[in-house]
Amino acid sequence: MVTGTRVRVSDVLEMMAGGATPANIVADFAYLTEEDIRAVLAYAAAQADHMVVLAA
Repeated sequence: MVTGTRVRVSDVLEMMAGGATPANIVADFAYLTEEDIRAVLAYAAAQADHMVVLAA
């Protein structure tokens, strides 16, 4: 969830994957800020940047 909202991180990422810009998202969800969108992207990047260990 985006802090202080009921919007899921995955929802924001799906909107962006579908072509929405941060400005579009903020216009549709007035309680989100562009800083929130940057936080979503930072969170997603951190989640994607982890070591994968495979069992032998």
